[in-house]
Amino acid sequence: MTDFPAIERACELLRAGQLVAFPTETVYGLGADASSPEAVARIYALKGRPSNHPVIVHVAQAEQMQTWATDIPQTAWQLAQQFWPGPLTLILRRAASVPLSVTGGQDSVGVRVPSHPVAQALLAAFGGGIAAPSANRYGQVSPTRAAHVREEFGTATPFLLEGGDCEVGLESTIVSLVGAPTLLRPGGISRAQIEAVIGPLAAAVPGQVPRAPGTTVAHYAPATPLRWVEPRLLAAGVAAEAAVLARGPKPAAHRGLWIRAPADPARYGHDLYASLRALDRAGASVILVESPPDDPSWEAVRDRLRRSAAAYTDTELP
Repeated sequence: MTDFPAIERACELLRAGQLVAFPTETVYGLGADASSPEAVARIYALKGRPSNHPVIVHVAQAEQMQTWATDIPQTAWQLAQQFWPGPLTLILRRAASVPLSVTGGQDSVGVRVPSHPVAQALLAAFGGGIAAPSANRYGQVSPTRAAHVREEFGTATPFLLEGGDCEVGLESTIVSLVGAPTLLRPGGISRAQIEAVIGPLAAAVPGQVPRAPGTTVAHYAPATPLRWVEPRLLAAGVAAEAAVLARGPKPAAHRGLWIRAPADPARYGHDLYASLRALDRAGASVILVESPPDDPSWEAVRDRLRRSAAAYTDTELP
């Protein structure tokens, strides 16, 4: 049930230029009034986020795209009709009124309509756009529960709307419609689902597509070094007493934390960040993650694990 007094208080704080943490179906977001450069600057300060890394504008309904974007192509309306509200962000040409602090200095802006009922209630009551990256320190594991937000910020935690566990658990799919339609970040809406609506997606070429949230080489990283390993190499983790995330059962000889992950990619994605946080707290010297299947249905999971491991390896991941 939506806590309407809490929604009203959140709106008051947003209108006063303060931050509000709130749930979406993907992860918890750290929100500010997207029309206020001063409020958006508070997001960057609290997260420690580089100023050239854009944030996504969340709105209550698709028609509000026109407030934040210009030259909106028909493909945007097609995708909005099919997938909004839902875990899809569209990169469009920025309207002149959009603060450059929201876009990381670019002439493009990311917009999405979240489906979580608390997010919907907040956006409807606020009436405007809410700029919101994930509610965690920059580059670290995203929060999928209110408790994760409190773990991240401690006494600096802003006003927090409770909303239970996030349904999807991975950040939104990001598709750029500035130029040829291009997948910038896989997520809860698959590449195949997007292509079924608007046709083939172009390959993202660094430097030739807009910068987008969560697409740096190293991201979503726990404090404990994380290694991506093939199933046959997990035996080394048993000897090292590593903290392990694997789809198979825990061997009898293993004395550390072993989380058995779901075999279904959607459920795996839902659990991933909570699992990484638990493994990070285990006190192990390393986290070993069994590499997921090389299958299109696992694309978003593989993307997040690849970036999680990239902070701790100088070799190219599979």
